Amino acid sequence: MTFADTQRSRSEDRRISPVFWVLLATLATAGWAVWSGYGNAGFGVFLFVVAGWMVSLCLHEYAHARTAMHSGDISIGAKGYLTLNPFKYVNTLFSFVLPVIFVILGGIGLPGGAVYIERHRIQGRLKHSLISAAGPLVNVVFAALLLIPVGAGWLDDSTVHAFYEGQELNVSPLAVALGFLGMLQLSAALLNLLPVPGLDGYGIIEPWLSPQARRAVAPFAPYGMLAVFIVLWQSAVNQWFFGLVYDLMGFFGVDGGYAQLGHYLFQFWQN
Repeated sequence: MTFADTQRSRSEDRRISPVFWVLLATLATAGWAVWSGYGNAGFGVFLFVVAGWMVSLCLHEYAHARTAMHSGDISIGAKGYLTLNPFKYVNTLFSFVLPVIFVILGGIGLPGGAVYIERHRIQGRLKHSLISAAGPLVNVVFAALLLIPVGAGWLDDSTVHAFYEGQELNVSPLAVALGFLGMLQLSAALLNLLPVPGLDGYGIIEPWLSPQARRAVAPFAPYGMLAVFIVLWQSAVNQWFFGLVYDLMGFFGVDGGYAQLGHYLFQFWQN
């Protein structure tokens, strides 16, 4: 292989996938439709949130991959993880299908695991922990980008208002869509930082555990995400958890009611 071929191959490994561009285009188009009042507001919020959620999932996994590459796993590029193409990840079902279903069924932001990292290439426990922490950090940053405009009141002058059970409210449907999507990002960050096998929180502490402890926990890793989702179905846990998420939204000046109204519009098939 010539030097030019090598450079071309590396460029292709990092070229953004058309699939990701389609997701971004859907997000932008749905956002414009919700802001301008074009079409059905509920369906527009649904498209906006689903597209935004999938974009954040791609960025979450990209952060893992990019951090792993800079930590020593030079195989990342050849696997296609840097193209932001969700179909390149290890398990599309756990990485994208189930997280979207969780959002639709319960309004819960719970990302799955996707990228296969060749850990033997990476030296140092701190690097392994940083790789796991990179994904939730993306969710936190994404949440800030979504919630700051709402908390700052940049969307308060909209001429299009949201409706709740037939009553017009003095709030933009785009603001509540951003509030709901921002809430999903915060819930994803919190849940994914839990020290549960299969989630990034466990990945952060795993390098610091003894080999015996890691071997004992390994069989439970495939079921960690589902276990967390089942626990969240319990009303007491659910109320406590979302109360914490709404408190975090308050740091950005956004009331939890924005997320609740956004979730209401998101479920357009029930309204």
